[in-house]
Amino acid sequence: MPDIELNFSRREYALRLAKVRTKMDAAGIEVLFTCDPSNMAWLTGYDGWSFYVHQGVIIGPTGDPVFWGRAMDAVGATKTCYMDLSNIIGYSDDYVMSTKRHAMEHLAEVLRDRDWADLCLGVEMENYYYTARAHAVLSTELSVQPADVTLMINWCRSVKSDQELIYMNRAARIVERMHERIYEVFEPGKRKNEVAAEIWHTAIWGAEEDGIQFGGDYPALMPLLPTGNEAAAAHLTWNDKPVPYNSGTFFEVAGVHRRYHVPLCRTIWLGEPPSDIQRAEEVVLEGIDAGIDAARVGNTAGDVARAFNSVLGKHGVERQGRCGYPIGMSYPPDWGERTFSIRPSDKTLFEENMTFHFMPALWMPNWGLEITETLRIREGGAAEPFANVERKLFVKN
Repeated sequence: MPDIELNFSRREYALRLAKVRTKMDAAGIEVLFTCDPSNMAWLTGYDGWSFYVHQGVIIGPTGDPVFWGRAMDAVGATKTCYMDLSNIIGYSDDYVMSTKRHAMEHLAEVLRDRDWADLCLGVEMENYYYTARAHAVLSTELSVQPADVTLMINWCRSVKSDQELIYMNRAARIVERMHERIYEVFEPGKRKNEVAAEIWHTAIWGAEEDGIQFGGDYPALMPLLPTGNEAAAAHLTWNDKPVPYNSGTFFEVAGVHRRYHVPLCRTIWLGEPPSDIQRAEEVVLEGIDAGIDAARVGNTAGDVARAFNSVLGKHGVERQGRCGYPIGMSYPPDWGERTFSIRPSDKTLFEENMTFHFMPALWMPNWGLEITETLRIREGGAAEPFANVERKLFVKN
């Protein structure tokens, strides 16, 4: 075994591998290939900005996982993964951006070399990092057509371990500092890019808890901070325009530590907020309280959505879309785990130490209001917020 510092014990990695193999056995999958960088990291420890080329982790019938990727990134695997060199495989650079050959041809060779090419292979067909061309080439190379195992590993990640919760608690301390700094620097006339720079600096600098200092990582989603009528759109980042007086801006940001995310959104109004904004704050806060109270072991994701929506309905507020999603380890372009959703139709049962971002934002035609919490499902009570930032519309006159 390589002598490197890992984010988790080898025992924890072994338990994760066993959990995935149990799911594979139940589905009749003999070999699994995941190209999702979050799944790769969760299974092996691999942590590199290399997901723009073909790469992945192979889980065979027995033994440790196999890292497979570009040769220069295989070097990174030797610095971050727990497997020995025999299970770290790199392909040559002439597979990269080539019209003459494809990296999936090399992956097929690896499977043949290990006598896995004729086994039932599972791939993640609905994944950002698995292209139509990749699937076509791999399917042509193999005698057995790959089966779809999208989200199989993601579901294995849904209940967090004690060490994962430690990292998420640290991420929460970071996001608390981020919002504190945002409130300090945000004012009329400040250019949005200057505010974004403060967000980045605070996020990466990190925080301290119980005498332990820890740094922050890059988030899987850029900071979002639209102002005024731009805040009617959910996913705008920043520009270099000055912030106007008498306007509202929501800040959708996350603290990140060891790739574990704790998103937290708050809204700041510069000046005196209009009555409809103040009324929206009251309704959303009441709905959040109801949703958190419904987030309990044995209840469903749908129960949370219905509790929140019932409050909105009582006050005559209409809202479309889900109001949350699972959260944990993530890489760009999305910090959600993409399994369950906080929507009325979702029947996912909550278990202790599941974690999700409760995201009951309002986006109206000319403004937006985001007040959210990242929550941990706990035994014996309602869900527990990770961060401690006052839950309200912040006002600066």
